[in-house]
Amino acid sequence: MGKAALFLATGFEEIEALSIIDVLRRGGVDLDTISVSGMEDVEGAHGVIVKSDALFFSIDYTEYELFILPGGPGTENLGKHEGLCELLVKVHQEGKKVAAICAAPSVLGQNGILEGKMATCYPGNEEALKGAHVLDQEIVRDGNIITGKGPGVSLKFAFELLKDYLEPSAIDKLAHRMIIN
Repeated sequence: MGKAALFLATGFEEIEALSIIDVLRRGGVDLDTISVSGMEDVEGAHGVIVKSDALFFSIDYTEYELFILPGGPGTENLGKHEGLCELLVKVHQEGKKVAAICAAPSVLGQNGILEGKMATCYPGNEEALKGAHVLDQEIVRDGNIITGKGPGVSLKFAFELLKDYLEPSAIDKLAHRMIIN
């Protein structure tokens, strides 16, 4: 599988973004963090500043196979970014993987990506998952769409994403090294 892109917008949920970045990179995934905020340094919901690898419009996304949205208050900023929304629709139509956690599945809902799909999200955001069959589960995978419920399942969500890159035995070894039961 190709590269992964995780999109950072001002107000992103730090535990979601950083857990995913950490686990995927530990697993050897070629993951880039992409700022949609116009600056390399992006401030999260709790004041943690992360330097992104690149700015949104500086990337050729043809090599990427997985597109990840962390949630938090920054979800609104993700949803307002026209270029990102257009990209998500395009890559979804191409059958590439799109993953979103917490409030971020709402960005997929607002762009018609969840139509007829099963999905989950942070409690209270269900109406924003337009066209989806919303499940009360921690993680839901339906075809090329992977959604997660919220901050508390960040590590599980990251390991779910890793399944597209590593064999189960390699994932088990990584989980053991990280002392995840």
